[in-house]
Amino acid sequence: MTALPAKTPRNRRLRSARTILALMLREMATSYGRSIMGYLWAIVEPVAALALMTVVFSVFLRSPPIGSNFPLFYASGFLVFNIYVDVGNNAARAVQYSRPLLEFPAVTPLDTILARFLLNFLTHLMVIAIILTGIIEIYDLHQIMDFRKLILALVIAGGFALSIGVFNCYLFVAYPSYAQIWAILNRPMFIVSGIFFLFDQVPQPFRDILWFNPIVHIVGLMRAGIYPTYEANYVSVTYVIGISMVLSLIGLHLIRRYLRDAMNL
Repeated sequence: MTALPAKTPRNRRLRSARTILALMLREMATSYGRSIMGYLWAIVEPVAALALMTVVFSVFLRSPPIGSNFPLFYASGFLVFNIYVDVGNNAARAVQYSRPLLEFPAVTPLDTILARFLLNFLTHLMVIAIILTGIIEIYDLHQIMDFRKLILALVIAGGFALSIGVFNCYLFVAYPSYAQIWAILNRPMFIVSGIFFLFDQVPQPFRDILWFNPIVHIVGLMRAGIYPTYEANYVSVTYVIGISMVLSLIGLHLIRRYLRDAMNL
């Protein structure tokens, strides 16, 4: 009898990669339709929504705290904040969305989370590129950007959103009402994450309290990448990565030990 090939780590990685790609294609087909226009609308819609919000807020806040263009200042904070909210929530709901597929041995909960995260994160990166390019071209801004800081901000924003998704995945399944509680708890984050103001301008002792908000660091790094004169010395990439790793480890433990039982409730 011919022996079956052993399941090497490389084979498992390839199988997982194929599974994630298949899940991403399924997500695109079900969420955006089977035509390219469905996916394009997923890009155009947030661009149009942000443009409308920018116009509304710029009427009341004509002079941004840094730079001379309010739409650029607003976008520099809102875009990474939206990664945290939208990508994190979509990743957290991945198991609920792909629950029937988890009956197949080839599909794991982590595969569904990674697939949904990658698709949504890549979509947001496209939206960010379109919006920033559009603002610079429309307003004829001669903006010199630090792309190293800009890319780093987007990477840690994605990593933090993924950690939020992994952490909340089990909780969303085991406690359905927790999703509403999480949404309520996140409403003040839009105000206290530095979207409309600079962290440096917050008076004490509130500045020391806001420092513990990881989004403040991501927004600050994003602005340091867009505005080369803005130093953002308060930003701690290590702090954000540390928070992300802790949340991910806790979430992975909950998924491995308790998720299957929660799904059978």
